[in-house]
Amino acid sequence: MAGRRISPNLALDQLVAQRIARGESIVHLGFGESRLPVFPPLVRQLTEAADRNAYGPVVGDPATRDAVAGYFSRRRLPTEANQVIVAPGSKPLLMALQLVVGGGTLVALPSWVTYAPQARLAGKKVWGVPIPRSCGGVPDPAALRETVRDARGLGQDPRILVLTSPDNPTGTHAPDEVVRDLCAIAEEEDLLIVSDEIYRDILHEPGADLLSPAEVAPRRTVVITGLSKNLALGGWRIGAARFPAGGWGERIRADVAAVASEIWSTLAGPMQSVARYAFAEPPEIRERLTADVALHGTVAGAVHQIMVDAGATCRQPTGAFYVYPDFAPLRGPLAEQGVTDGATLQRHLLEELGVAVLSGHHFGDQPDALRFRAATSMLYGATPQQQRQTQDAADPLTVPHVADALAHIERALAKLPR
Repeated sequence: MAGRRISPNLALDQLVAQRIARGESIVHLGFGESRLPVFPPLVRQLTEAADRNAYGPVVGDPATRDAVAGYFSRRRLPTEANQVIVAPGSKPLLMALQLVVGGGTLVALPSWVTYAPQARLAGKKVWGVPIPRSCGGVPDPAALRETVRDARGLGQDPRILVLTSPDNPTGTHAPDEVVRDLCAIAEEEDLLIVSDEIYRDILHEPGADLLSPAEVAPRRTVVITGLSKNLALGGWRIGAARFPAGGWGERIRADVAAVASEIWSTLAGPMQSVARYAFAEPPEIRERLTADVALHGTVAGAVHQIMVDAGATCRQPTGAFYVYPDFAPLRGPLAEQGVTDGATLQRHLLEELGVAVLSGHHFGDQPDALRFRAATSMLYGATPQQQRQTQDAADPLTVPHVADALAHIERALAKLPR
């Protein structure tokens, strides 16, 4: 374990918090948190269940798992409670899968900062596969097939394929045809698909939906979700996994439960009450989520436009709350100021322009690429009062603290050399 470092997004968040506390003016776009206040009915569920201090079943109590099963079933994934495990966040579930499934792991480049480190912690070899031009979160199908066959030709054993849609860092989701192509490759090459769908409910276009790999390849797809992003409960740590029906899925679920029994024991009882209520999706939860998704889309769209106006190329965000601009068009002028790669671009934006972002190389992108992730949800406000004002506004872009932050970003990027 010597030489391991804290996850880069958490490290940046701590650094920015320290500098803001010293009085520096920084617009923080570096941390992937849904910065919104807790929905009051969720608080009531938590406080009313505060006396639930027993451990309970490792996989979660039946009522909570029933609610999660219903959540998946309403998304065209018929699910029984015995296919579900709930846990303190989605990260432990993802790590447990790396521990119990053999072989190496395939991830998209770029992809969330935790996928590859978790696989390496489990002693696995990791293959990064570039994303297609159309979206992020998934490998390009042709490149995936080539990577798997090259690895197998060398006697190596890629076995897990991690996908996420909508994704972090690009804020886009995979078209149906890409998902179908990837599932076909998984069938041909006997890969287990781990589909991280924690942002599934944050699609910007009203009425939009996405195709889950579990619909196309149900026997070989584990789906991961949680309440950190859609309901802004990151610090409450509530995650869930749906395992395939049938023998293979049952064995993987049993192995994950065994890991859970040795690491986290069970999801805390009060959080299970929250999960049971939230995953049941009563009308007030659906109404709140609809409003929040509109907010995410509006602010992400505004930041995307600022990046494009500043000279970047950038995929149009379609989900989650991120944009992933590429400042390669400014490479020459930036190099004259010592900005030659992702790390120096991140440092320049923070040190010289007061904008904190997370460089693409932390997501496995090419180190010399001039790309970074901007988490647009960080603009909603520093306090619950400001966040509530943003959340309730008819036009969040006119809320003073949001407008001021957007203006800061626009002025800062206008200073980049052309």
